[in-house]
Amino acid sequence: MGKPVAMTGNIAVANAMRQINPDVCAAYPITPSTEIMQQFASFVADGKVDTELVTVESEHSAMSACIGASAAGGRVMTATSANGLALMWEMLYIASGNRLPIVMMVVNRALSAPINIHGDHSDGMGARDSGWIQFYSEDGQEAYDNLIQAMIIGQNKDVRLPVMVGMDGFIISHSIENLEMLSDQQAKDFIGEYIPFYPLLNIKKPVTYGPLDLQDYYSEHKRQQTEGMRAAKPVILKTAQDFAALSGRKYGFFEPYRLEDAEIGILTLGSSAGTTRYVVDLMRDRGIKAGMVKLRVFRPFPMEELQEALGHLKALAVMDRCDSFGAAGGPVFSEVRSSLYDQPNRPKVVNYIYGLGGRDLGISHIEQVIGDLQKIKETGKVEELITYLTVRE
Repeated sequence: MGKPVAMTGNIAVANAMRQINPDVCAAYPITPSTEIMQQFASFVADGKVDTELVTVESEHSAMSACIGASAAGGRVMTATSANGLALMWEMLYIASGNRLPIVMMVVNRALSAPINIHGDHSDGMGARDSGWIQFYSEDGQEAYDNLIQAMIIGQNKDVRLPVMVGMDGFIISHSIENLEMLSDQQAKDFIGEYIPFYPLLNIKKPVTYGPLDLQDYYSEHKRQQTEGMRAAKPVILKTAQDFAALSGRKYGFFEPYRLEDAEIGILTLGSSAGTTRYVVDLMRDRGIKAGMVKLRVFRPFPMEELQEALGHLKALAVMDRCDSFGAAGGPVFSEVRSSLYDQPNRPKVVNYIYGLGGRDLGISHIEQVIGDLQKIKETGKVEELITYLTVRE
């Protein structure tokens, strides 16, 4: 167990980066992730890391620099949010297509327009098909822990994929809370030495990155990315097991809460899990068999594991802090409902879009969801498939 400290989520993440001590970090500031790079830049200036900090002119350039440094054989990190992530768009695919294990902290924020600097999941969910492994964090502790583990997962020889770790903008990034950090030596020993695959700077074994790849082999290379993502699942669990032995903090693809005997359940991710957990306890005191699942890993999506965990429920609400315009529900809802579709015993699944642009999710909102689920359980009928939970009428 580490020594308790009080710090914001952003400072916790910056300290994780300090302990990782990447070879290269490319930085361009954007709210609410700016504080991460400001703090990390001070670590560079004070000689606490050996990192080459590259200050670039845009987020597109930041990811471009990360791609070049990672291809050269470096351990590479960066951080961004919202429109910054969107400006990286084409480079995200190049990073994953070249199998470069870059680790990026994404402080999740609403996308413009209208201009909004507060937290929702629109940015990360928009990048869900870019070939990056994706984690979502409930609090600063989990953001710190996820970032440490992400470095090991991405660089595994069977995976070799970039990883983005998300935490809710301002709600987590700027809130001070108690957390425990590994010692610097523990973190260094846990992460280990990075041995790059096919580095450009190894002149004895020349390689080509980013070649023209038409109908001859493109499909095969995309299939290899899929296999890398599939291989990440056991690596994620093994890394979490090793981390638990070191820190005492246990992680998996998701965290079930009071789910074993539950009749109704809520699936959520990010900072809303704490509020939901509290309301589940309130409902249990009232004799309502409610449970919760906090989804931690969105890519690779834990389909089989969720089927096993959720199949006994009568009704399930999936919470999306993001809309998918023109689709049949939000992105998490679509994945979860699709996963359960062929199961012989499956719950009725409904979707709640909530908290866009940082709007608060309160206890009364979760109580409303529980009430709706109880009605579905009793009648077997779904009246509203998609509900906008925190929108004024």
